[in-house]
Amino acid sequence: MFVRGIRGATTVQQDTPEEILTATRQLLHEINKSNPTLNPADLAGVLFTVTNDLKTAFPAQAARQMGWDLVPLMCAQEIPVPNSLKRCIRVLLLWNTELAQNEITHVYLGEAASLRPEFTQTTTKKEVPKC
Repeated sequence: MFVRGIRGATTVQQDTPEEILTATRQLLHEINKSNPTLNPADLAGVLFTVTNDLKTAFPAQAARQMGWDLVPLMCAQEIPVPNSLKRCIRVLLLWNTELAQNEITHVYLGEAASLRPEFTQTTTKKEVPKC
């Protein structure tokens, strides 16, 4: 069994708890839908980050609302790089799975699709580049 990372991101229009939690639940739902064998019990941990313009809610609360009660969750703030995408929620799920890295589907929604266009919803499994 391997620990694989699933990346995802989304954006919100306003810094409100409702928007942050709704967008985060939607992102996690789409990640789960795109990786149908994903089970929260197999997650080693989940790291959420938000841009420094989001301060009204922890994205991890959305995961708890979805029943991810035993999954280790952590929230942090993104580095405030000039001209970076605003009002963005990012997630890294660490998943214990037998799947190969190129069998994992990453999900980028809303304006966050511009961060990794190769991993947008219209794109499926990716080849892992060889170094």
